Amino acid sequence: MMIKKRSILCSLAILALAKVVFGIPYGFNNATSSNKIDRESAATSQGPSRGIFCSSNPQEDMTTIELIKSFGYPAEEHYVKTEDGYVLALHRIPGKKGSAPILLHHALLESSFVWIINGKEKGLAFNLADHGYDVWMANSRGNTYSKNHENLSKSDSEFWDFSWHEMGIYDVPAEIDYISALTKDRLLYIGHSMGTTQFFVMASQKPETAAKVKAMFALAPVGYTHHIKGSFGILGSMLTNIEEFLNIDGRREFLPQSSWLHFGGSCVCNKPILRTICENLIMSTIGFNAQQFNASMLPVILSHTPAGTSLKTLMHYAQGISSKDFRMYDYGKEKNLAKYNDEKPPAYNISKIQVPTAFFWGKNDFLAIPEDVKRLYDQLPNKIASVEVDHPRFNHLDFLWGRDAPKLVFSRLFPLIAKYR
Repeated sequence: MMIKKRSILCSLAILALAKVVFGIPYGFNNATSSNKIDRESAATSQGPSRGIFCSSNPQEDMTTIELIKSFGYPAEEHYVKTEDGYVLALHRIPGKKGSAPILLHHALLESSFVWIINGKEKGLAFNLADHGYDVWMANSRGNTYSKNHENLSKSDSEFWDFSWHEMGIYDVPAEIDYISALTKDRLLYIGHSMGTTQFFVMASQKPETAAKVKAMFALAPVGYTHHIKGSFGILGSMLTNIEEFLNIDGRREFLPQSSWLHFGGSCVCNKPILRTICENLIMSTIGFNAQQFNASMLPVILSHTPAGTSLKTLMHYAQGISSKDFRMYDYGKEKNLAKYNDEKPPAYNISKIQVPTAFFWGKNDFLAIPEDVKRLYDQLPNKIASVEVDHPRFNHLDFLWGRDAPKLVFSRLFPLIAKYR
């Protein structure tokens, strides 16, 4: 009951914060800035200035490429164009000639930065590079690094007319095809949360692309969302109920990185007295586990996360809460009939996924709930393993931010990956 009350309060706080930050209802942002890579503009856009009482960690202002290089690793930035015209950034820690390529795909509102944010010793990308892999980090359409399109500007509502379905049928295939062609090899895939959702869409819809993947390793896998709890569960339920009332069609930017968020991380959440509030806002969404979370990282985290997406992406997840199914976007009966020839959107056929797949999950994850994870895993025809993380409070982002992620996750993940390299 205490956690539920905290989640409700945090949900209201998130809504209020979104209204303050964006100046429009509930954080639904009609973007108006130019069609360029957004990391620099987010840092320099109009907002509060940071003063002497703010944190001064240089990592707050670094890009993914800059941070990789600061730790002494080589780094490359590649650009891939999708079939529907989006230009996506791929960040790479190149391996030696002949090293196995591995693609890492981030979660909702994240970017490639999430794989290195935990530093050289604990960051998954760095650990994989140290084990001899050719590491590629994706950036889904609409995030900080992937706001380009061959014809559209991010100020166009059409630019934001996508969810994780389009990411799965366009983004992931473009990335896999590019990496496979460049390295002349099939690749390995690690997804976290939405990074797994996109993979399930791709592998069930595009078997010719899935054939280029040796194996998939899903951290906090998300397909079914019926049992989601915490503040996102509450917000998701609210979205489905007020969608028609607010005339929301989802073709808008949602929670991009901004100077206000940067200020909040550097100048508000760095104060011990306020740090707990900031920490609870985050954990109300992912699961409460202060033991694994290094709160001193908050200024760096909030300087890069959230990294933005479309509102439609969030709404697609919210639809699964009420439908209790893992299926394509629901446009309403009339539009569904025109698009799908059925009043209901079709479900993704998980039994068609032939890629060997392993699941890693935690009991205290508010987004990848064990019941939903099991339902999804049971439908896969080519299973490697379903691994429960050996920590009772392990949450959704502990896979990436957790103090003990190398011990609790990587030590069990890496031997499985090695079998398919």
